Amino acid sequence: MRIINLTSETKKDILSNLLKRSPDNYGEYEKIVKDIVEDVHINKDEALFKYTEKFDKAKIDASNVKVTKEEIDAAYEEVDESLLKIIRKAIVNIRTYHEKQKTYSWFDSSDNGILLGQKVSPIGRVGVYVPGGKAVYPSSVLMNVIPAKVAGVGEIIMTTPCDASGKVYSTTLVAANEAGVDTIYKAGGAQAIAALAYGTESIPKVDKIVGPGNIFVALAKRTVFGHVSIDSVAGPSEVMVIADETANPRYVAADLLSQAEHDEMASCILITTSEEIAKKVSDEAEKFIEVLERKEIIRKSVDDYGYILVAASMEEAIETANDIASEHLEIVTKNPFDVMTRIKNAGAIFLGEYSSEPLGDYFAGPNHVLPTNGTAKFFSPLSVDDFIKKSSIIYYSEEALKPVSQDIIDFATAEKLTAHANSIRVRFE
Repeated sequence: MRIINLTSETKKDILSNLLKRSPDNYGEYEKIVKDIVEDVHINKDEALFKYTEKFDKAKIDASNVKVTKEEIDAAYEEVDESLLKIIRKAIVNIRTYHEKQKTYSWFDSSDNGILLGQKVSPIGRVGVYVPGGKAVYPSSVLMNVIPAKVAGVGEIIMTTPCDASGKVYSTTLVAANEAGVDTIYKAGGAQAIAALAYGTESIPKVDKIVGPGNIFVALAKRTVFGHVSIDSVAGPSEVMVIADETANPRYVAADLLSQAEHDEMASCILITTSEEIAKKVSDEAEKFIEVLERKEIIRKSVDDYGYILVAASMEEAIETANDIASEHLEIVTKNPFDVMTRIKNAGAIFLGEYSSEPLGDYFAGPNHVLPTNGTAKFFSPLSVDDFIKKSSIIYYSEEALKPVSQDIIDFATAEKLTAHANSIRVRFE
């Protein structure tokens, strides 16, 4: 991995390079995606099945687009019992964590006849998109479905691509069934997002779409946003490690590459105050790359978006981490809790050498759907809050309204909204 001394100029160059990975920079695909979305919007099932055959080579129609109970039962036969037990353990951890995020309706009343409050309601129907391309992600099924279940969403439907024979990954089906998905459909890509957003004869329209996907899925979600809600337009995965001279370079190298294997555009960055650690991590990373299965993907990711930055001080390292606002941030220092208190921008923060990023991906409980491409400066991890909506509650008695009625009339009149003023005035004529 390349080793660079951290300066204001090198930081600026790195930030510029990382932003190239944003879905906003893939305009050449926008027309393709918009055409697909519009086709499905207008022609519904006909278009959905046409694109499924074109892209997934599968002949899907209204009779087999919905995954059957028999297909789910068959999937259980193909999933190893030990993996099923792990999935169930992870579900317990994820549910327990997200149950602590629940918010409740509240009301506040006063003696003069005023009641104000906030009513919390779950979203009615949510669509979860699950990829089926380069890798299988049952963990993403759990992370997207469980907070929706905890929030009390009325109906959860899932779409995921099938293979040419019409089969869906067994682990995906098992994870979805264990997490509590109501219905699963065989549909992928931008066409699946359009089907969820607008509805077809086979797939019902949802109120919100969540879940990861490739650039076509990301752009499709952005296209339908406003017609439905979405979680985010996510970019490629990324990890940053802040390390000092006490860090284990072998652990750090392994953690950096754990994200590089996701995608050729994934980013892995080490910021360290130790030149010795920088060199050792680089050496360890090279050794790992030679033996890891996805080494071609890892090599491309590391060469294009991998950095080892040597900072003059821990303060400079922390400032840079806040500027980059990484999706995953590991702090492997003598006192990681102290460093953590000074971190303002990160999707998820992992403390200490035994809290590596895959712990959060699969098992610990916090959600692994996180803001990318610097959006941790203003976005948060997927949570129960993403599956609820809030309504304001206002009640005034006549006795409460009368003393303030002229104030409201005067305010409305100042804005030249005389009908507003009249709505109050008529009650006290």
